[in-house]
Amino acid sequence: MEIKGTIIAALPETSGISKAGNQWKKKEYVLENTDGQFPRKVAFTCFGDNADKINLQVGQVATVYFDIESREYNGRWYTDLRAWRADVEVPGTQSAPAAAPAAPLAGTVPPPPAMPAGGDEEFPF
Repeated sequence: MEIKGTIIAALPETSGISKAGNQWKKKEYVLENTDGQFPRKVAFTCFGDNADKINLQVGQVATVYFDIESREYNGRWYTDLRAWRADVEVPGTQSAPAAAPAAPLAGTVPPPPAMPAGGDEEFPF
């Protein structure tokens, strides 16, 4: 999955040694997504090698790609969002124009029309 927003918190790196004797480290961030009517805050973790690869700063706008995993412990469920990639938006640069779509292959069905913006409106057909 992916989400785009502004990094509003970068927590300190934590590390330790597992019961099996392996070293581990993680960084945690909080991203605020302002799409939609209400802003959403999402906490995610960069674990292991990704803690070194992904280095975000407060105030950066980024698209974060992550996996969602839940686990049970003592009858309670905990959910982790583990980031595996983050693309930081560089202010003041223009994005490259999108490439022209390829011609459809013979026998393929074109995609359905996009939903109207607004969400509560009836679909036009």
